[in-house]
Order: sequence, then C-alpha cells, then structure tokens
Amino acid sequence: MPSALWIAHVKVTDPESYAKYAELATGAIAAHDGVFLARNGIYEQLEGNDRARNVVARFPSLQAAHDCYYSPAYQEALSHARNASERDLMILEELE
Repeated sequence: MPSALWIAHVKVTDPESYAKYAELATGAIAAHDGVFLARNGIYEQLEGNDRARNVVARFPSLQAAHDCYYSPAYQEALSHARNASERDLMILEELE
C-alpha cells in the first residue's frame, strides 16, 4: 500500500489563533502515524499563489491521511485555523 502526503500552502492572517491550530494539529497528525517532511522551511515560489507557510506530512496510507483530517482531534485543531488563515490542503498518494 503506498504512503500518502498532506501538502499544505498557507497564508497566516492571525498568528495567535494559528499557533493554537499548529499545536493541536501536530498531535492529531502524530496520532495517525503522520510525520512532517517539511514545515515552514526556506522555499522558492516558481508559479501560482505565494503562501509563506508550506507543510508536507507523510502518512502510511491515503486512508490514514483521510482519517486524520476527519478525526475529532484534527477538526478541533482546524477550528482555530479557519478564521486565522487562507489555506490549500490536499492529500496525494505517493508512487509505489
């Protein structure tokens, strides 16, 4: 079964609320065996919308990534991000 990636591009508009999201989301992601591969590092925007916060997390499967997103713990975290950021988030299955 191939692993899957969460890929997020974020513009933070309320740093205090977003910090609460990040704290809670970290635990929710870890609880679903997610690990961060990149988190707010140096980047170069080549095309599209520039959003200064970029995050990539790997999960053991597409289902695990999906289950994490819809888990009560992640949804609680997400409640702090909704009005504190502009976000794009996707799940992408990796090649085997």
